[in-house]
Amino acid sequence: MFRDAVFALFLSSALSGCAAKLTSDPITTLNTPASTPPQLRLAMDELEATAPDDPATVEALQRVITRPGYTVSIREDAFARLERRDVDELKKHIRRTLPQLGARGWVERLCEIIAERGWVDLAPALVSSWAWPGLGPMDDLERAEYKALARMHGPDQVTEVVYRMFMESRKVSEQGLRARCWDLLHRLGQRDRLLALITETDPPADDAMLIDLHAAATELGLTPNNREEILWLRKLREPERAEFWSSAVQAVEGLPAERRRELEIRDLPILVSASRHDPDLLAMSNDDLHRGLEAALKGRPVHVQNSNFAGISDATQQKLYEYRGRLTWGDLAAMHIAVRAMQVPEIVAHLFRYAERDRADETTEYGGVIALDGKDRFEILEFPPVVRYHDRRFESSQAMLDAAYTAIFHFHHHAQRHENDDYAGPGFGDHNYAENTRANCLVFTFVNKNALNVDYYRHGTVVVDLGNIER
Repeated sequence: MFRDAVFALFLSSALSGCAAKLTSDPITTLNTPASTPPQLRLAMDELEATAPDDPATVEALQRVITRPGYTVSIREDAFARLERRDVDELKKHIRRTLPQLGARGWVERLCEIIAERGWVDLAPALVSSWAWPGLGPMDDLERAEYKALARMHGPDQVTEVVYRMFMESRKVSEQGLRARCWDLLHRLGQRDRLLALITETDPPADDAMLIDLHAAATELGLTPNNREEILWLRKLREPERAEFWSSAVQAVEGLPAERRRELEIRDLPILVSASRHDPDLLAMSNDDLHRGLEAALKGRPVHVQNSNFAGISDATQQKLYEYRGRLTWGDLAAMHIAVRAMQVPEIVAHLFRYAERDRADETTEYGGVIALDGKDRFEILEFPPVVRYHDRRFESSQAMLDAAYTAIFHFHHHAQRHENDDYAGPGFGDHNYAENTRANCLVFTFVNKNALNVDYYRHGTVVVDLGNIER
C-alpha cells in the first residue's frame, strides 16, 4: 500500500515535471524542430491559450511553416491555426516565403491546400516557386505548383496565366516575379512568342524591362534565356556601362548573320575583348578557331576529377576534341582569349599568389573575375566571398557579380593543397553556378606546388581542360 502510494506520488511528480518542462517556454519549444510532435502541439496549444494576441505567437507559428526540420503534419497544424487567426496575414506570409521553401513534401501539400481553398490571389507565389528549377521533378508539368494552378485555372490556361502575369507585373516591386515568369515561359516552350513580343512591336514608354529587352533584340540580336540573363542585360543597359554597350553593338554589327543568331549574353565581353585585343578573331570561322586551339593545347596535360561527376560533365575526359560540333563560336573565342591571358606573366603570377592565400585559408575558396583594365590589359579582380561556408565552396558577392557583367570570365580556385588534382575541374556546385549565371567560367586547381590546371566551363555541362600554367 505504502509502496503503491509512493509510486503514484513519483508518477504524478514525473508527469508534472514533464508537463512543466514542455510548457515552461512554448516559444523555445516551437523554435526547436527536434522537439517531438506532442511537445510542439502542446506548445502551440499553450500559446493560443495564454498569448493569443501576442505578435510573438504569430511569428513562432510562421516559423514552423517556413523553417526547415518540421514534419508536414506539424506544419499543417500551425498553418490551420494561422488561418483561423488571420487568413489575409497568412497569405502575405505565403507570398513571401513559398518560393524559398526547401521542404519538398511541405511545398507539395501547401500547393494542394492553396488549390483546395481556391486562393487564386496566390498564383504569383505559385509561379515564383515553380520558376525555381532546383525544386521537384525535372518535368515542369509534374510540379505541385503547376498542378495547383491547373486546378484553379484549368490545364489549358496555365501558360496564359503566366504570360498575363509577366505582362501585368510592371511595378518596381514586381520585377523579380516578372523575370521568373520570363524564365518559366521559356521552359514552357514560349520563346518564339516572347521573341515576337520584344521585336515586332515598340514597347510602352513606361515599361523599362520591355524597353531593355527590345534594345537587346534589335541592337544585338539577343534574347535572354532566364532570370539571371535578364538581370545581366538590364545591368548592361545602365548609364555607367553605356560605353561597353556601344562597343558590343559595334562588334556585333560586323558579324555575319548566322553568327549573330547563336550569340548569348556571355559572348558580349568576349566580342568586346576580341575587338580590342585581336580583331582578326572576329572573322575566324569555328573550324579555324578549333584548329588554333588544338595547336595551342597540343601536348598539354589533362587532369580530371577523381569522380569525373559522371552524368554532370557528360562522362567526358574534358578534352577539346570531345566537344567538336557542340562548341559555339563564343566558346572557342573565349578559350582562345583564356589561353592568351594565361601567357601574360603578371596574370600568372597573380593567380599563383592568390592560390597560395586560398590554400592557407581553410574557411572558404577564393574567386573573382578576369577583366580588361582601363588600358585594355588583362587584370585579375579579387572578391571576398559573401559568406564563408567551408574550404570547398566559394559564395560570390553582389560586388563580384556587378563587376562580372562586363568581365571576360568568372573564376575561382581549387587550392586546398598543392596535390589537388583529384578536384581538377568544376564540381557539382560549380556546374549549378554556371547553369544559373550562364557565364563563361574558369577554375584553377593546384596539381603540384608549381602548376595550376585551368578548366573552362559554362552552362550545359561543357568542360574543356586548357592544360597547366607554371609558377
